[in-house]
Amino acid sequence: MSLNASPLLGNKNFLYATEFFSGMSIMAVELGASRLLAPYFSSSQIVWTIIIGTIMIALALGNVWGGRRADLDADPAKLYRRLIFAALWIGAIPVLGKYLILALAGVLIVAIDTNLLIWAAFLSCMAIFVAPLFILGTVTPSLVKYATDNLQHNGRIVGNLNAFNTIGSIIGTFLPTFVTIPAVGTAVTFLMFAGILLSIGIIYFVSIGARKVLCVMSVVIFLMCGVAGNSNSFAFWETNLLYEGESIYNYLQVRDTPRQIIFSTNVLFGVQSLKVKGGGLTGYYYDYALAAPLMSGGKKILILGMGTGTFAEQCRKYFPTAHVTGVEIDDKITTLARKYFELPDAVEVVTYDGRAFLQTDENFYDVILVDAFQDISPPFQMSSTEFFTLVRSHLSAGGVMVVNMNMRGGINDWLTDTIGQIFPALKIIDVRGVTNRILFAAADEKNFDALHARAEALGDEELSRLMIHVAENWQTPALGDNILTDDRAPVEMLSMRALDNIIQQHLHRYKEIYRRDGLDGVLNSF
Repeated sequence: MSLNASPLLGNKNFLYATEFFSGMSIMAVELGASRLLAPYFSSSQIVWTIIIGTIMIALALGNVWGGRRADLDADPAKLYRRLIFAALWIGAIPVLGKYLILALAGVLIVAIDTNLLIWAAFLSCMAIFVAPLFILGTVTPSLVKYATDNLQHNGRIVGNLNAFNTIGSIIGTFLPTFVTIPAVGTAVTFLMFAGILLSIGIIYFVSIGARKVLCVMSVVIFLMCGVAGNSNSFAFWETNLLYEGESIYNYLQVRDTPRQIIFSTNVLFGVQSLKVKGGGLTGYYYDYALAAPLMSGGKKILILGMGTGTFAEQCRKYFPTAHVTGVEIDDKITTLARKYFELPDAVEVVTYDGRAFLQTDENFYDVILVDAFQDISPPFQMSSTEFFTLVRSHLSAGGVMVVNMNMRGGINDWLTDTIGQIFPALKIIDVRGVTNRILFAAADEKNFDALHARAEALGDEELSRLMIHVAENWQTPALGDNILTDDRAPVEMLSMRALDNIIQQHLHRYKEIYRRDGLDGVLNSF
């Protein structure tokens, strides 16, 4: 079939439009991939590396194969047929993607013993995104072949195609992040860009009066994907969700249980904030952190990583004269805090990055809680000697910094060693029943001496018992030389390893049952 078979290709504008929207879709799918995987595997640099690497491999292979196919058969119809296939694949991702992720994770749980999340993220990315991105990788070499009719203008044509691809990629980078994902979610974003690619293919075939059955069937399949996949639900098995949605920064989930309202930014693991129905202690690390205002007097409290305000509410309850300021980078989380967790307007919440806030703030605080996480790891810029030096500079005389260490393991050793470079006095205690560890840091050991006596004098018996437990069981950590700096802070890799160890510990029993009794034994053990 010749290029002139379609009047759309006569002046090459349609080829440039194809390049533009293909480049846009590549970046949109890449960003959508990060949001699809994040609720299950986190949005860490490790996961981003897997996504980018996998997509670049797919595009490179598509470039090679597409160029060879174009040399063998310069028929545009074959390219636009491939685009329709890619569009339908992308449109099916919201329908099948999350089920495939969980299926692969379930297989890997019993198949491997180390780096579970890394392997699960990699194989999920390969299974879901390689095929459509491989096809999109064939677009540029194919269009170069179709658009070049003489070597005199070859350079200009290649430059124009690359320019349209680049401009499309720029728009495809900003549009999902700042517009479509926050407004309509990841699923609809996939469907929107799939629809664009599908439209390009159909327009071409309509212009040449061919492949009518293909066009009709592809529209039907796409509409079916739109109906079945038009959902923001990642935790599709949950029946007690009060809210599920997305912001620029996070997947967001509010879950209702008989005892608590729980906020999470991850489907598979982690509790970021919670509210106990009827009041009282939470049973989590927030309770242990109350030792800090008890020791310091706690008149001014700063929370870096406010979440939905669990620690702020605990401070207001047990230290009613304290003034609490929270810093939270995601303003949508603050909105959820006001709506579902009854965070009062009297609690000030600043929408800002924690470190950037300290750099502009001139106040001093009796307590600074560092509780900022990007899913499973603290941000590297809030884990370094430079950051903890900045925190210490904002503590009043007798002030205490308290740090939530999310997971026991190597990451905690590095954080402890780093903080020990800045603060002369440290205490750590493991939270009973969960994986958190709490670290208290001060300028002098004397800051810790008053806790036991003040705990005994508390009027609240439940809190008094817990604070006495903290005073009698915390330990002074032995320090090493694993120091995190702004230049070198591998927090994501350390956190991933720690989480991997925790998962393996929990799954060890079921793996043994599976090896001994098979799948029936595992099912009967629940």
